[in-house]
Amino acid sequence: MSTAEQLVLELIVPEQRENALLDLSKKREAYPELAPILWHSCGTIAALLQEIVSIYPMLSPPTLTAGASNRVCNALALLQCVASHPDTRALFLNAHIPLYLYPFLNTVSKTRPFEYLRLTSLGVIGALVKVDDTEVINFLLSTEIIPLCLRTMEMGSELSKTVATFIVQKILLDDVGLAYICATAERFFAVSAVLANMVQMLAEQPSVRLLKHIIRCYLRLSDNPRACEALKNCLPDLLQNGTFSNCLRDDVTTRRWLAQLTINVLGQQMHQ
Repeated sequence: MSTAEQLVLELIVPEQRENALLDLSKKREAYPELAPILWHSCGTIAALLQEIVSIYPMLSPPTLTAGASNRVCNALALLQCVASHPDTRALFLNAHIPLYLYPFLNTVSKTRPFEYLRLTSLGVIGALVKVDDTEVINFLLSTEIIPLCLRTMEMGSELSKTVATFIVQKILLDDVGLAYICATAERFFAVSAVLANMVQMLAEQPSVRLLKHIIRCYLRLSDNPRACEALKNCLPDLLQNGTFSNCLRDDVTTRRWLAQLTINVLGQQMHQ
């Protein structure tokens, strides 16, 4: 029996679970077939879900400790492994397991244990959207992931904001996602308002990685005629007046996206 299989068996033994979670989460990259083993082993996914639901009482009022956060994040890392693997991704989605993570994304405490919990949970959703799959997008839209991402984009750490914005970007890049967000003025302005607030924040605390995702979101929104028309009034001036020129001087791709966004929204003459 391989080390991985032995550790997976230990997950269903309560006394051995904590150490098995730690070891497997650290070594998961070394076991390419860990995801199918986790999914098809008796009781393993139930044990991981047990770890997740056991900390729900600590979410409100916020009493999550660093130790409890680390332990559940090790379980989430294994679920991310399952979400990433081509043989288990659809099974993971059909079992609606992402829903167990939504309460974590709904938290507002800015303490380190909660921030780590949100970031790791976003990592699982991010693993799902990395592969272009309309089924994934349909599931996330039907379960209201957008408001949860917007909340993190407003109040999370820079890293959490980056992952949440990446998820929104991947949803927008799918035709179903773009149509959904642009279907009502309320949805469009909810997204564009959060993006605009983030642009304002980045003018004071630049982050090329986060700015790149924001610009790509705006560029994709401009592909929708109604959204493009609305952006004429709500595209931040900071994206039009060269504020980020220095920040993006080494990022040719994002500079090209920003130029195309300006042309789409304001026209060729204004860009020149």
